[in-house]
Amino acid sequence: MADVPSIYPTILFDDAKAAIRTLKEAFGFTEVSVYEGEDGGILHAELALGNGMVMLGSRRGSGIFAEAMAGAGPAGVYVVVPDVDAHHARAREAGVEILMPPTDQDYGSRDYMARDAEGNVWSFGTYAPGASG
Repeated sequence: MADVPSIYPTILFDDAKAAIRTLKEAFGFTEVSVYEGEDGGILHAELALGNGMVMLGSRRGSGIFAEAMAGAGPAGVYVVVPDVDAHHARAREAGVEILMPPTDQDYGSRDYMARDAEGNVWSFGTYAPGASG
């Protein structure tokens, strides 16, 4: 169970198919599952990077979650990566908006920040909260 994350960011997108492409092509996520509705919208998708995962879907539909998220703004997600500079180069080459280039932080991490097409801020760095050493 140690390798199974206990927190899964969940984000709704106006264009979930484009978000999936960005997560895969620019940020290196792998597609675990994608469930498409009859209307072509993404009902639910799971994408993984390392031992973490994000769940996403299209910003439409009904139900308690869709109603609660209807007015939700952009999210911020932090992801641990082993090589920040290589990851940044991949994202930049894919055309993602870079908010902060790779930067050494006072607390020992090396991070960069990017924004996806729908305004979500993705931070990638070497700091792993809770890791020993």
